[in-house]
Amino acid sequence: MAHEKFHYKSLEEVMAAAGELNLHLPFAKDTKVLAEPLKVRNLCLPNRLGIAPMEGADSQAVGSPSGYTTRRYVREAIGGSAVIWFEAISIVEEGRSSKTQLLLTKDNLENYKQLTKEIKEAGIKANGFAPYLIMQANHSGRYSNPDNQPAPMIACRHPELEKYRKADDSCIVTDDYLKGLEEKFGEAAKLAREAGFDAIDIKSCHGYLLAELLSAYTRPGIYGGSYENRTRLLKNGIQAAKVYEDDQFMVTSRLGIYDGYPYPYGFGASETSGMTPDLAEPIRLVKELHQQYGMDMIDLTMGNPYATTHVTRPFDAGKYVPDEHPFTGLDRMINGIGAVKKTVPGMVVYGSAPSYLRQYADLFTAGAVEKGLCDGMLFGRMAFADPDFANEIVKEGRINPKRVCMTCGKCGDLIRAHKPTGCVIRDPETFMPFYKEFAETKSLLPANFRG
Repeated sequence: MAHEKFHYKSLEEVMAAAGELNLHLPFAKDTKVLAEPLKVRNLCLPNRLGIAPMEGADSQAVGSPSGYTTRRYVREAIGGSAVIWFEAISIVEEGRSSKTQLLLTKDNLENYKQLTKEIKEAGIKANGFAPYLIMQANHSGRYSNPDNQPAPMIACRHPELEKYRKADDSCIVTDDYLKGLEEKFGEAAKLAREAGFDAIDIKSCHGYLLAELLSAYTRPGIYGGSYENRTRLLKNGIQAAKVYEDDQFMVTSRLGIYDGYPYPYGFGASETSGMTPDLAEPIRLVKELHQQYGMDMIDLTMGNPYATTHVTRPFDAGKYVPDEHPFTGLDRMINGIGAVKKTVPGMVVYGSAPSYLRQYADLFTAGAVEKGLCDGMLFGRMAFADPDFANEIVKEGRINPKRVCMTCGKCGDLIRAHKPTGCVIRDPETFMPFYKEFAETKSLLPANFRG
């Protein structure tokens, strides 16, 4: 069955279509399990729902949050999710994805203190609890655009990705540069704690620098080639951040376990079977992070939103039509995550990418939790469309079908155009003007433009 837009009128139709594809999508009869608390160390999170990192492309020039940033996160806090896994916040100026990506520094620390204060106060006032705030520390690597112009900083050459964004040997970062980043992740953890975040995520997914290093099979030196070398920066960055960990502040990671490209260009791919996932190394890594580095919570994801978007988040419409049904992507994602969870049961694992299922995403999430494939789920595009989705599920039993994400890709267009980002369909007064600005310049972009 080829790619198709979501057109199903009932859960039975969804399940029948998945069955025709010989896929095993988990669905529960109800969502009660999602209202159950989740324990992580000394924490007791009030439900199993969270906000996935979705860049808003709305910072001020110096990287401070803007009014749009505050509006978005306050609305999400009011919406009742137990966890808000913040969007990517750059750890260095040259690693920003755009002039409008958030950047936390000593100079704008007070701005972030105010942001986290407003978010937590809004959550407490609306729901009786503050959402658990996780700052995502990132270096954009190949996708660095600090002046809104491509300035790629790559781990190694990648012929497929370079079809969409040019790079050459001069863009390959040195071992000395990578060594310096290890300390930067420690500095980011210190600032995150001071800013009022509850945790820091050392981000290693979606084609950004740390994720690219995981697949740097062809890179020479201490950060490439062997498994030990390819995981070096991630592990050392985690260790640097761990200096600031205590009962009130935790170190975690958002980890890509399958890139969607064959070996030697994709992490989590079989060396002999092309695009076939091989999760041996991702499982080994998660097990080490848990047992050797004391990490007790992680979010697992797949793909590259710039190039293999259908792997990262199955969609109705995007920059290309993939050669697989979105259900195939959902099956690969949740069962891949489940394979890791079942091998490392002591790790609290969040899943990703259920939004294509619209009003059935909640039953899918509940089924995944019931079957032990994950402990909770993060919603990204759905939170843009309906920031109240968690309260709807927890208090009313089901998500509001009239407010669900349509996976149309317009929010992704805004992110890549470096414009304030949200749901063009569900929040048109705020975001349609920005989309119209994008549409006016769309014809000037390359035909294969993916950010």
